[in-house]
Amino acid sequence: MKTAKLINRKVEIINVEKPEFEGSGAIIKVLGCGLCGSDLVKIKHATIETEKNIVLGHEVVGVIQEINPSNKTFKTGDIVALGHHYPCMECEYCKNGSTSMCRTFKKSNIFPSGFSEYIKVDDNHLKYTVYKMSDELENDEKAFLEPLSCCIRAIRRAGFKYNENNKKFSALVIGLGSIGLLMLKGLRAFNVQAFGFDINAERMKIALDDGFSFDENKKYDVVFLTAGNSKAIDSALKSVIDGGKIIVFSSVDDDIKGFSNNEIYYRELSIISSYSPHPADLKLSSELLNRKKVVVSNLSTHYSLDNLAHAVDDSFNNRIFKAYIEI
Repeated sequence: MKTAKLINRKVEIINVEKPEFEGSGAIIKVLGCGLCGSDLVKIKHATIETEKNIVLGHEVVGVIQEINPSNKTFKTGDIVALGHHYPCMECEYCKNGSTSMCRTFKKSNIFPSGFSEYIKVDDNHLKYTVYKMSDELENDEKAFLEPLSCCIRAIRRAGFKYNENNKKFSALVIGLGSIGLLMLKGLRAFNVQAFGFDINAERMKIALDDGFSFDENKKYDVVFLTAGNSKAIDSALKSVIDGGKIIVFSSVDDDIKGFSNNEIYYRELSIISSYSPHPADLKLSSELLNRKKVVVSNLSTHYSLDNLAHAVDDSFNNRIFKAYIEI
């Protein structure tokens, strides 16, 4: 079967043996996989020494091809989307709600990669990360399960609870790539007043057409940093209210030194990071997508697996909004 692999720091499509079903977990025939910003970061910073351990692709939608018949949740033929990491739910990190810091979470993954014709998942994937998706959704919409769950995690870490009255609160998202727009849509599902800003006029128009504006004279209760650029930190500090929160939701190439200590101190700002989802976030993500409380149609540009390198290049050069790889 075909799978994607980094070889000499370039994305290559190679042939490997199809994973075998061994009585537990499941074999999933991949229908497609979204290209995540974290995939681009891995590719950009890969070295000859590290590339062999890099797994590309995790925003997977597929059909269960083989599974133990005794499984009461899934069966052969189910269309599912999934997350690639799962926690142990027993360590101190998990007990404190920090499942993405769990050592099991960091080590677990799908095999061999999301950009493959088939993948193998284990029983814990099925227990914690795999969800049936509605037939009313297109496959590229189903693939937003994992990235939306990451946004939900960040929204919850900001202090918002789903199905509560959050309308009095305002939030600004700085950086309106696909994950920034997804954050806005998630905030709207949580009934938060959501605003967005990007220096890219085309992205601003996409957000505005979806009902998300920006008021440069307004101060916001919470600011989400999804830009992946340390220069956005100054914008966040200018935009957040005294006593407000800044949610760091992206890595940067040029890590800033001295994160405005005195301004944070005297203004009593809360700086919170958010990295990856809790299983509960994946569950809510599936519900919001399946019930179309979060709509993600017409966001993705489709590529074949053989053209994955082209999709990566287009993404690096901002020629597209979001790549979805059909397999």
